[in-house]
Amino acid sequence: MSRRTRDSVVADRRDIVVADPWTKLRQYTSARIALGRSGTSLPTKPHLEFQFAHARARDAVHHELDASTFAETLRSRGLETILLHSAADSRPMYLQRPDMGRRLDAPSRKHLEEVPRPSKPYDVVFVIGDGLSALAIEENTAPFLDAVLPTLKDDWHIAPLCVVKEARVAVGDEVGEVLGAKLVVVMIGERPGLSSPDSMSLYMTLNPRVGLTDESRNCISNIRPQGLSYQHAAYKLRYLMTEARRRGVSGVNLKDEAEALPKAGPASAENFLIES
Repeated sequence: MSRRTRDSVVADRRDIVVADPWTKLRQYTSARIALGRSGTSLPTKPHLEFQFAHARARDAVHHELDASTFAETLRSRGLETILLHSAADSRPMYLQRPDMGRRLDAPSRKHLEEVPRPSKPYDVVFVIGDGLSALAIEENTAPFLDAVLPTLKDDWHIAPLCVVKEARVAVGDEVGEVLGAKLVVVMIGERPGLSSPDSMSLYMTLNPRVGLTDESRNCISNIRPQGLSYQHAAYKLRYLMTEARRRGVSGVNLKDEAEALPKAGPASAENFLIES
C-alpha cells in the first residue's frame, strides 16, 4: 500500500467519528457532553473513558476507610478525636442495610456516653463519616478542617472530632444528642459520580437528636479541588452555622443567603473568613 493510500485510509477512519456541534462547551465542565458519535454509538475513546470512570466509582464505594490510621492522622495535627462505629459491622452490611449505618453500635454509644462533659455545653460537634466514598474523606477532610476551624475557634465551643466508620448522615444526630451538642456538622463521602469519585458533603443540623429527617438539615456538596473549594465551603458553613444559632432553625427553614466570597487579593479569602 502506497503512502498516499495509507493517508487516505487514516483520513477515512477519522471521518467515521462525527463531531458534536457543542464540543466547545466541554471546556467548561467535566460532564460527559458533546462526545461525538460513530454511527449510532459512542466513539471508542469516550466509551473506554466511561468504563474507566465507572470502575473508579465502584472502587470508591467498596473502598474501606482505615479508621484507626485516619484518626491518628487527625490527632497528629493536634485535633482531639474519638473513633466510633455504626451498627453496620461490615462494608457489605452497610451497603445492604442503610438503616444500620444511621445508628451507632452499642460499644460506640457506651464509649461516647462515658466521654467527660465540659461545664459549658458544646456548640458544635463535627462528625466525620466514610459514607459512600471513603476516598473523599481521606483526601478532603484535613484541608477542609484547616480552612474552617480557625474561623470558629474564638466564638464556638467545639467538641472532639468524631470519626464514624460505615456511617450514614443520620448517625450524626445520635452523636450530637449523646454529647449534648447544640449543632452537628456531618462530613461524609458522597455517592460517587462518573466524574467525581472523591466528592465530600457537609450536613448541618440544629438541635440534633435521633429521629430527625432530611428537612432538618442544610447540605453543602461537591467539596473537592475540582468542585467547591475548601475556602468557599468553609465560608458557606460558617454562615449557615451562625444563622442557625441566631434564628434557631436549620434545614428547609434556613436558606444560604451568604454574600459571594471576595476574590483573592489585598483582602484574601482566608483573611475574610477570619475577620468577617
